[in-house]
Amino acid sequence: MADRETADRDPAGAAVAGAGGPPYLDALGPGGPYRTRRPSAVTDVSGAEVARLSLVPPLYVGRTLAALRKAPPVAPAGLDAVLAVAAGEFAAGTVGGLGVRAYEHLVSRTSGTPLAVVRAATRGTARFAALARSSAEQGRPRGTVAGRRDPVLGDGHAVWARRGEVFAVNASGNHPGVHRLWLEALALGYRVAVRPSRREPFTPHRLVAALHRAGVRSDQLVLLPTDHPGADTLVRGADRAVVYGGDEVVARYARDPRVLPQGPGRSKILVTAGTDWRDHLDTIVGSVADEGGTACVNTTAVYVEGDPAPLAEALAARLSRLPSLPPQDPRAVLPVVPLDRARALGGYLGSVAAGTRAWLGADGVVDGLGDGSAVLRPAVHQVADAGAAQLRTELPFPCVWVAPWDRAAGTAVLRDTLVLTALTRDRALLDALLAEPTIANVYVGDHPTHWMAPGVPHDGYLSEFLMRGKAVVGGL
Repeated sequence: MADRETADRDPAGAAVAGAGGPPYLDALGPGGPYRTRRPSAVTDVSGAEVARLSLVPPLYVGRTLAALRKAPPVAPAGLDAVLAVAAGEFAAGTVGGLGVRAYEHLVSRTSGTPLAVVRAATRGTARFAALARSSAEQGRPRGTVAGRRDPVLGDGHAVWARRGEVFAVNASGNHPGVHRLWLEALALGYRVAVRPSRREPFTPHRLVAALHRAGVRSDQLVLLPTDHPGADTLVRGADRAVVYGGDEVVARYARDPRVLPQGPGRSKILVTAGTDWRDHLDTIVGSVADEGGTACVNTTAVYVEGDPAPLAEALAARLSRLPSLPPQDPRAVLPVVPLDRARALGGYLGSVAAGTRAWLGADGVVDGLGDGSAVLRPAVHQVADAGAAQLRTELPFPCVWVAPWDRAAGTAVLRDTLVLTALTRDRALLDALLAEPTIANVYVGDHPTHWMAPGVPHDGYLSEFLMRGKAVVGGL
């Protein structure tokens, strides 16, 4: 599978220092680690090179997909033990030459995610890894059985069957937690190919290598760093794929039933008149700013029945006290990006927010750290009505729009939402929110929108996309 440049294989599996240079991250292919001679630089938020990443060409991607198709699924017997070992290695081991603290530091410096968030994500990903099989099983319909050897099949039943054999992941780099989802595909018997983000390849590399060490074969799970043509080859060649990105990605794959696009979450909080928002301010602040405000489950809009100004003012006061620190500082809570990107985001927000009431305005978003990077500080803007166009704007830092809401607006203005936290006692309203097809998840009461747990669907169960019930009658 070598490209024309040829490749050197590193039997250790990758993140090991070259001669006086930064560490390498090899591709992890079906034949083992694969290193190209002209790697891509991985830089931190200041622009300094911190690692080198082997990018495989489309030809390598295509041949790898063919190898995955020939491989058997991961055996279900003993799978929980394999996942538990991988979880332990990921959380505490030295994987690919990196101890867990070195790994977390690199993730923080390259993605700009606060170190405390990265450390929490390490623990969370390990937990999801250990429970991936049981979590995937939660999505199995009650009318199906797991396999053809179940004795009830003689009377006619349904078997839970895969819709394909190869699952591809075109991942984002905004948060380490995005790599929890595809673990369920592996547990369901798919052979999995992960294309990491070039912004933050360390998490998927560590997770794939930990699973290999635990006993998953290298032709059952691969890591394929590649360019855009390689990514297209990957998505086209898989039976099922998940692709992360913005609205343009969602639109591109909206009509392709093989692809599950993961776009903006536009998560929201609704506070009705019978609720004193002051009793829930911690939940509102945490929903906006925890996880660095970078996740699709962070709140981007708060709707208030009545005057929204007091809540917006209190929210801005709390968010304004968050410190500006480099991402690797254990006290950091806000994201950091290269200075030119921060200025571009601030300028974009300023144009979008024109005509709104700024409690924390776009002019205060960029806080340079003096090393070529900048903290993205929180922004709070109040809009005039619940249908304002700004309410659909989602940015990769704590940026929230506060809007008035009334019963006439109803659920229509709350559509297209990944998570909605409803601070209300109105049961009829809750029934309407649950019935709205475009609201994926409804949390009632003091539950921040970023709350997640194994076995609880994120955007529906992944198994709804990967599996189906297949009727079987008679013994097999």
